[in-house]
Amino acid sequence: MEEASAAVVVDARGIVTGWSEEARRLTGFPADEAVGRAVRDLLARDAPGGVPVPSGVVVMRHRDGHAVALRLTVCPVTGAGDAPGGYVITVGPGGPAERSLAGQAFQQASLAISVVDTEQRFVRLNAAACEAMGGNEESLIGRTFLDTVGRTDRTIGVDRHLRRVAETGEPLHHESFGRAPSDSRNHAWNVEMWPVRDVTGEVVGTALAGLDSTEHHRARRRLAVLNEAAASIGTTLDVVRTAEELLELLVPEFADFATVDLLDWVLGAAEPPPRPDSSVVLRRVAHRSAAEGTPEAVVPLGRTDVYPPFSPPARALREGRAVLARAGEPEFDRWMGERGVRAAVPARFAGIHAQLAVPLLARGTTLGVAVAVRNVRPDGYVADDAVLAEELASRAAVCVDNARRFARERATALTLQRSLLPRGLPGQAAVEVAHRYLPSAAGIGGDWFDVIPLAGSRVALVVGDVVGHGIPSTATMGRLCTAVRTLADVDLPPDELLTHLDDLVTHLAADDREDVGELGATCLYAVYDPVSRILTAAAAGHPAPAVLRPDGTCRLVPMSAGPPLGVGGLPFEATELQLPEGCVVALYTDGLVEDRHRDIDHVTGELCRALAVPADSLGELCDGVLKDVLPEEPGDDVALLLARTRALGDDRVATRDVRPHPEEVAAARRWAADMLSAWGLDEIAFVTELVVSELVTNALRYGVPPVRLRLIRDRALICEVSDASSTSPHLRRAHAYDEGGRGLLLVAQLTQRWGSRQTGHGKTIWAEQALPEH
Repeated sequence: MEEASAAVVVDARGIVTGWSEEARRLTGFPADEAVGRAVRDLLARDAPGGVPVPSGVVVMRHRDGHAVALRLTVCPVTGAGDAPGGYVITVGPGGPAERSLAGQAFQQASLAISVVDTEQRFVRLNAAACEAMGGNEESLIGRTFLDTVGRTDRTIGVDRHLRRVAETGEPLHHESFGRAPSDSRNHAWNVEMWPVRDVTGEVVGTALAGLDSTEHHRARRRLAVLNEAAASIGTTLDVVRTAEELLELLVPEFADFATVDLLDWVLGAAEPPPRPDSSVVLRRVAHRSAAEGTPEAVVPLGRTDVYPPFSPPARALREGRAVLARAGEPEFDRWMGERGVRAAVPARFAGIHAQLAVPLLARGTTLGVAVAVRNVRPDGYVADDAVLAEELASRAAVCVDNARRFARERATALTLQRSLLPRGLPGQAAVEVAHRYLPSAAGIGGDWFDVIPLAGSRVALVVGDVVGHGIPSTATMGRLCTAVRTLADVDLPPDELLTHLDDLVTHLAADDREDVGELGATCLYAVYDPVSRILTAAAAGHPAPAVLRPDGTCRLVPMSAGPPLGVGGLPFEATELQLPEGCVVALYTDGLVEDRHRDIDHVTGELCRALAVPADSLGELCDGVLKDVLPEEPGDDVALLLARTRALGDDRVATRDVRPHPEEVAAARRWAADMLSAWGLDEIAFVTELVVSELVTNALRYGVPPVRLRLIRDRALICEVSDASSTSPHLRRAHAYDEGGRGLLLVAQLTQRWGSRQTGHGKTIWAEQALPEH
């Protein structure tokens, strides 16, 4: 139709009173057929709004029956007394062509701009708005907003905002996210709404300008997801839990169903094998679905599955990048078909139309693959989704690798520690022992314990703790444990032994170029003598032991803890305690009683109460103590060593003072023979007489009075000779014509072991013989 402009005059009731020739050309109605009729009767569909004369683009019925879009510009005319006297309407073509610069700018704007009346009916839309609505302007004019877009929570919210603007006359900004009528994908919109007023200032409609901010929204969402991933993935050093945390981010925001499959070696302690080029075997460690019961899962948790080379997961592993696949692609359809047949429930896969497989890569090593599937939401995956998935998978892979390395180091440290800790405690008669060791969840630490038999039926009880966790602490623990055993063989008193151990730690720190504080350790060393029934203990920064007496009373041993090992320059003090037979001595590391959330005095009170609980065995008592004293999740390693004391009575120990005369050697031999006869040990009397003769002779010849001979019948026969000299003897090879020098060599050949130890009044030479078997 030829473009034209026309004029129409309408009274206050909306009745046509004037009709120009151009109006006839636009509508086909002559003036005699138009004048006297209501303007609304000439419209092809009911015009929006309650005003007598509509404005904007309207659809009129041409005289020959077809619809024609016209643009009405209404100018009200004031009558007598300022009352409305009618309207002068300028009529122009309402099609897409616009003559004015403003009209062309409106139509060509990148923003989706539309105008609705006060009843939310469209009266004008530009090209971008029509594209978003999925129609043309002629088909949308006169329809309400909800009639056009449908009723959803999002659209009802927009309609509510439109009504609010119309009612209040105040502009409003609104953000929404949802599916547009013309698109299957969700879009984000930033919408500005403002009231449209006539010349009198009355609100006659609402204008909307919408900006499609989908890309910005997705970018913000990706940043938010990545930020959430940094906080929520890798909260524990557990491989399976890390995989679950990744899926909690993906489902349901990113996928309707997702899985994490790992290579078998990741879950063990083996080294990674070469990357496979053929079918890949993966183990399912986690899956998650937006639907209840995870109906899409074919592989149960913990089971393995074989992925053929053409499948998206195998391609992702082989190519080291994200692989997008969708329904209609031959390899995707083949893969879905094979899994459906294998699962015997192909209906599960009928709705799966998009898949994204992304490898889990960390430090150049492939650990497994994560797969995201969409079967509910209609949109597929795009390149931006692959970028986000790769970033999330990369973070998760590093956390999985950290967990794997931690598990491997923990297993290595635990194996090392178990190899260093005593497996079967050595046989001795001084105490009955039971022990427990519990590694913490944070990692293997440097807690250790030991039971060392000493000369004279005595026994050394040791517990220690090295600062830190992991292999370095375990290695340091092994060095200290070996050092303690070496120093114990020298039979040093507890305070002197800790002094030497303190020097060793200082030297270790210097050799390793570490701060002594970082290499710090604590230790408690105690010696129990079943003959004198005296417990002698010294501590280097270590908690004091607890003693449970036969009468049921339990208390901590009052003693000076001393400085931790490696501090140097401060002395260690030994404490002696006389114990009746049957006492239980508890030695432990600080992990049992020290916790920042618990009062130390309260916890040590709980320890004493737990030790006093009757138990059938020391092992059961150990378990009871750990159950009653430890928190649910200990923050440190715990070593617990319980020792029940025994005593050697007078019937098992014999002592004789030796006068400083040569004839005393023969007398000592006869006395020893008589004692062995009384004990029923005549079978070993001959060897014992030789040992007594040599040891007593050396003491009289090279020692300092007083000299004392003692025989102890325990698991072995122990012969001891003490004198006041501090000079220790040593073996030497005698020449052919030497008159002496063969005594200690003879003793070493005749006995199981021999040695010497320093005492507070000199030294003691001792030798042990095996008792005859009966």
